[in-house]
Amino acid sequence: MEITVRTVVKEGACVPEYTTEGAAGADIRAFIDTPVVIAPGSRALIPTGITVEIPPEYEIQVRPRSGLALKHGITVMNTPGTIDSDYRGEIGIVLYNSGSEPFTVQNGDRIAQLVLSKVPRAVFVQSDTLSGTDRSAGGYGSTGIQ
Repeated sequence: MEITVRTVVKEGACVPEYTTEGAAGADIRAFIDTPVVIAPGSRALIPTGITVEIPPEYEIQVRPRSGLALKHGITVMNTPGTIDSDYRGEIGIVLYNSGSEPFTVQNGDRIAQLVLSKVPRAVFVQSDTLSGTDRSAGGYGSTGIQ
């Protein structure tokens, strides 16, 4: 099933694209005048030159590219980032360098993936009690690692 996402592209920028038939994420590219160097432990907002019109009841999730993560320690800072259906500004990608070497982003580099997802709206209803579960209020690590 295909869903249309209207996309406005600045001159010289690239429309996000799926690079393989089975890809879940469309690659999005940097749109910058000069290279951006991200030092280890630092982050940078990388412009993309595109704006989108996401259909109601959908979001676009911004996710890291696995090759950048493995080879360079580059990830999306707030992964997955969410682009809401009512946002009409330019998409910017917050990249974080968790690696040990500076990383340079060049114009046109594929820097993240965009995944279109259906988002049902929740109705939050105040209550005095909740149903019980085996885990109940067990917090972080309560289910173990094995």
